[in-house]
Amino acid sequence: MKKPIRIGALISGTGSNMDAIINACNTGRINGRVIFAGADNPGAKGLEKAGKADIPTFVVDYADIIRRFGANTGKENQEKLPPDFDLEDISRKQSIVSPSGTNRLHTFLKTRSIAEAALLKHMTPYPFDLLVLAGFMRNLTPYFIDRVNTDPARPKIMNIHPALLPAFPGTDGYGDTFRYGCKVAGCTVHFIDYGEDSGPIIGQRCFPIGDDDTIESIKKKGLETEWALYPECIRLFAEDRLKTVKMTHTRTNGERFHRTIVKVASFS
Repeated sequence: MKKPIRIGALISGTGSNMDAIINACNTGRINGRVIFAGADNPGAKGLEKAGKADIPTFVVDYADIIRRFGANTGKENQEKLPPDFDLEDISRKQSIVSPSGTNRLHTFLKTRSIAEAALLKHMTPYPFDLLVLAGFMRNLTPYFIDRVNTDPARPKIMNIHPALLPAFPGTDGYGDTFRYGCKVAGCTVHFIDYGEDSGPIIGQRCFPIGDDDTIESIKKKGLETEWALYPECIRLFAEDRLKTVKMTHTRTNGERFHRTIVKVASFS
């Protein structure tokens, strides 16, 4: 039997997906255990749940970091940046913020890298095999991603999104799905890359939208679907069955399209 994987979790709110993952570990559905839970704000209710499960917790207050950055002078802000911060490299890699707004982009990357350096420091005592974003409402920059994904062929940051990607990326997937008039809704588990909800897809599940559904009812159904899908995808990771493959497709006009996808390997 394979060694249980060590799972770190980042949350922003109630941590209901983290609960589902913890329960799946405790019942043996996932061969692993959650070893820490971090949050981007002190009011995240999921921290209490993790504490009751004897899981170490920590907070990196993003809002406070962003506010202090805006209030300080350029020199003071420069001193707060991580010593290995490379603005040019990170700017070139990321595809979250438009490069046309240079000042906005640089402020975004600097404040997030300060926060991410703090996250990495808190995570250092807990070596992990997989980091799950369980309702973590912050985009990660290449600064953080490159320091976790040390082997590009074996990504280890997983996220769940409330829509059937690539449709409706962003913070309100279920709401966007409903307002668009879709006949089905669903959720997607994917590995993180340098874009917003654009990483290789691991798994998806959907459910029908009825005439009587509301945004609230769709969100309720969606959460229940997430609680089933996320542990299933983590189980496959723990069994070392997720393989990333670079694919090249040629369009009819001769243009080549490159994409990394996830294939699920059979048991050996």
